[in-house]
Amino acid sequence: MASGKASYGEIDRFERPVFSAVIRPHRSLSPQGFRTLMVLVCLTSIVASLPFVIMGFWPVAGFFGLDFLGLYIAFRVSYRQGQAFELLELTPIRLLFRKVSPCGDVKDWQFNPLWTRIDREIDDEYGMQHLSLNFRNVHVEIARDLSPPERETLADALGRALADVKRGH
Repeated sequence: MASGKASYGEIDRFERPVFSAVIRPHRSLSPQGFRTLMVLVCLTSIVASLPFVIMGFWPVAGFFGLDFLGLYIAFRVSYRQGQAFELLELTPIRLLFRKVSPCGDVKDWQFNPLWTRIDREIDDEYGMQHLSLNFRNVHVEIARDLSPPERETLADALGRALADVKRGH
């Protein structure tokens, strides 16, 4: 007997992600590597400034300290920026793109997967420079923090998932 209401199994099938990806900025140093680097820079600054202090040019030690402080602040800002991420989640009825800033601000875009297009801007020498989602008049750039080869891999995987959804799989 057919009824006008969808069963829970059907609702769950339409809400279950077909494709999901979290994109985070790459950081080359682990937290342990950062601590090791800071200890080495601090020790180097102390050793390099000692002869100047002994000769009476003590202000030079302050400049070494400022260099150390500047490097520390630059890395802390970089790690703070590394807390940002992008989420792509495709279900049979929607494509969600969520962008979370380093401070936790969230911005969401939802697209109908049947009408969403993936646009790629490819440079012959440098590879894929820009990847974006387009739906009607909405144009959103995604995966800005990925390298061109990683962007290409993401675009291929998302393109296949969108094609599967459009075919009704």
